Amino acid sequence: MPCMAIDLFCGIGGLTKGLSLAGIDVLAGFDIDESCQFVYEANNEAEFVCEDIMNIEGGELNKIYPENAVRALVGCAPCQPFSKYSSRYRKKGHMDDKWRLLYSFERLIRETLPDIVSMENVPNLIHENIFLDFVKTLKELKYSIEYKIVNCPDYGVPQHRRRLVLLASRFGKIDLIPPLYDEEHYITVRDAIGHLQPIEAGEICINDSLHRSSALSEINMERIRQSVPGGTWRDWDENLKLRCHRKASGSTFPSVYGRMEWDRPSPTMTTQFYGYGNGRFGHPEQDRAISLREGAILQSFPEDYIFADEQHPVKKRELGTHIGNAVPVELGRAIGISIQEHLKKMEVN
Repeated sequence: MPCMAIDLFCGIGGLTKGLSLAGIDVLAGFDIDESCQFVYEANNEAEFVCEDIMNIEGGELNKIYPENAVRALVGCAPCQPFSKYSSRYRKKGHMDDKWRLLYSFERLIRETLPDIVSMENVPNLIHENIFLDFVKTLKELKYSIEYKIVNCPDYGVPQHRRRLVLLASRFGKIDLIPPLYDEEHYITVRDAIGHLQPIEAGEICINDSLHRSSALSEINMERIRQSVPGGTWRDWDENLKLRCHRKASGSTFPSVYGRMEWDRPSPTMTTQFYGYGNGRFGHPEQDRAISLREGAILQSFPEDYIFADEQHPVKKRELGTHIGNAVPVELGRAIGISIQEHLKKMEVN
């Protein structure tokens, strides 16, 4: 039987595209953010359903799945309360409402009982009661479960990005495939974006509207000229350093205003990767921050992935958020291959 999936919290389709590349037919992607729809549907055959997951009933999903198919329910429930960035500022005992999305995912599993479940999320979630409750529910529903924290370069993503990946099956033991790359053979920034046309800060490539770089102020232009690949703001002349950098506390933020290194995977893409001051997002040798297209490629989106057209012009902040929040495509492919190999081993398809 073919494996067919529904992608919850699908965003612009990173996980959907990865599963499709592994031969899994994704039937629909659900997301509350309508601004994801054009990009999702322009690059994937699945239907985009703009709906709040908290309002969806299991019966709605069951109507989408055909008979005589292995049913997979996958997703990356936003759990920003547990990211390392937000936890730094989270007050003890206070919790963002977004944790409820994971419980909505759990509820939909109860109501649909899919054959396969997969979830990708932030690593810090693994120690939280919310995640432990999720795993407990799957066990009560007779799923075999495997979860681990992975580093995305192990699966062909040219970016250091640690993620929690969970797989569960009603057919039997399921595992994530072993790493495909070792550290000596990781795909690097040079491998991924070294061939792209050079552009200057503030320039838009004539052949690709997504290959555009943010303009830099005069002082930031001087700062990036003094930045070295893999270095920090400590490489600058004293007069270029920000006031906060001159304080003792400034030493806790060494990665801002840095350049990437050509021959290593990039740092973790955030939702503001297109800004030079937001992390080590300076181009390795050109005096600018990386472009939206470069960020998408470092998230392992195919180079021809469509993000805009005449009716849907580039919106830098919006697309930066969508790209930074996406499941890396190659991690999605590894999840899909893991599911396919499991089904073959179980003699299901």
